[in-house]
Amino acid sequence: MRLSQSFIPTMRQDPGEAEVISHRLMLRAGMIRKVAAGIYSYLPLGLRVIRKIETIVREEMNRVGAQELLLPILSPAELWEETGRWDFYGKELVRLHDRHERNFCLGPTHEEVVTDLFRREVRSYRQLPLTLYQIQTKFRDEIRPRFGLMRGREFIMKDAYSFDQDEAGAQQNYQRMYHAYCQIFSRTGLNFRPVEADTGLIGGISSHEFMVLANTGEELIVFDPESSYAANVERAEVALPQEKKSEELQPLEKVSTPNTKSVEDLCDFLKVDASRVVKTLLYQTGDNEITAVLIRGDHQANEIKIQRFLGLHDLTLASPELVEKIIAAPVGFVGPVGISNIRLLADNALRTLTDFIVGGNQTDVHLINVNSTRDFVIHDWGDFRQAQAGDPSPKSGQPMQTARGIEVGHVFMLGTKYSEKMGATYLDAEGQSHPAIMGCYGIGIGRTAAAAIEQNHDEKGIYWPMPIAPFHAQILPVTASEAVRVASEQLYKELEDQHIEVLLDDRNERGGVKFNDADMIGTPYHIIIGDKGLAKNTIEVKDRKTGEKIHLAPSEVTSWIKHAVMQKLRVQN
Repeated sequence: MRLSQSFIPTMRQDPGEAEVISHRLMLRAGMIRKVAAGIYSYLPLGLRVIRKIETIVREEMNRVGAQELLLPILSPAELWEETGRWDFYGKELVRLHDRHERNFCLGPTHEEVVTDLFRREVRSYRQLPLTLYQIQTKFRDEIRPRFGLMRGREFIMKDAYSFDQDEAGAQQNYQRMYHAYCQIFSRTGLNFRPVEADTGLIGGISSHEFMVLANTGEELIVFDPESSYAANVERAEVALPQEKKSEELQPLEKVSTPNTKSVEDLCDFLKVDASRVVKTLLYQTGDNEITAVLIRGDHQANEIKIQRFLGLHDLTLASPELVEKIIAAPVGFVGPVGISNIRLLADNALRTLTDFIVGGNQTDVHLINVNSTRDFVIHDWGDFRQAQAGDPSPKSGQPMQTARGIEVGHVFMLGTKYSEKMGATYLDAEGQSHPAIMGCYGIGIGRTAAAAIEQNHDEKGIYWPMPIAPFHAQILPVTASEAVRVASEQLYKELEDQHIEVLLDDRNERGGVKFNDADMIGTPYHIIIGDKGLAKNTIEVKDRKTGEKIHLAPSEVTSWIKHAVMQKLRVQN
């Protein structure tokens, strides 16, 4: 492709609206343009990357036997009401009604639509297993769309859905998809890690997220360097603490602690470490019901874990008014000692903690030398906190490490969550009816492109992994002489004849402008043709990522580029 005939509107300055690196570079490289908050046009350069990612996804989905279809973007409210998600999904669901006042939504995902298709068309176990997928635009009315393609209101997604006779078949399908995802993200040239994750609004039994590791990632993950265990902090398990030798317990004392509502204030006042303090967090779990969760002062409560343990759809802290009504103590000074009318949950980290500090259930009062074996009764122990670096791994017991990541894919084991509610059944060999066992599997196509940039950039711009680069090589004539023009045109034709995707910068621009745009666009190889080099019968080839340069005879360039491109494609395939 000739740059003079291309619509690649690069930008010289950083756009003010850009918040993260990928957003900034996609705008500056002329890949996307904003239409409204969280809504973008994909320009030709950006669409080339998107299409390459889609091709890799299609090839791997087809390889594991999934069949592509295309479901409607618009779906009727009745389907979502059958599963209860019309209300449960909340304000993220883009809702509208037609001229007859019938309610519809723009699909953020397609579990309801594909399950409806299954129940209409599948009758027998002989038609199973079945896996269907599509690549399509999705819609979610994000409260704060940001970060370009990372968190948009309209985005391209691959979503797949599997239907099986039993749990064993469903697990096999899940594992096939899991390995297909590993292959997809390996082929795109990304450094990624699968992690255990919460099922969220999709629901189901279990799930894994596929995280592209990047310092700019929104998600925090923990992983065990001694095993394959990894999970996001919402899901990550923490091993039980090691038993400590029993010690003589100190007598319980009441101390005055004026104006110490926070852990930090209390630690400053008593000159103690936060690990000696126990927070009493109060959650409303009924109309006039409170559940208390005890967490060590240097740990953070994991409300996803607590919510899952209590079997609730959501979890909110109790209001100060409700706390005063039920416990007769002010928020900030509540503690477990002397409370008998609420359920007490305690994080496992407290199992080995002795002589700790809690609220005294009076204003400006705390209790010290408190012990759970003596001073109050724990109703339930559990893993209720957010994992952090240094916590023992549930697999090896070794200290875990943390990293930041960008979620690009998610696989879910749904079970019968949707099939039972919607009557998606099949008949077995004996004519008995059973709900299909389902799984669902999503990949953010645009998000994958953005994540690739977050992982592959420098101060000059992008350096794309070869499999998803918009072009394999870019020819940069640095002067306007006839010799340079002829050499550039000849090499351009040779590379195209060898099926190398090449961009020829034939614009009437200074060399510096061409170099800056080439670095910004991120084509893996730059072929620099100038009069001085031609006078020595050489052409310079530069690796965009490493900056390494090699000088070749004009007759050698095409074969060298072809070999280098094919080698990088093979490595990542």
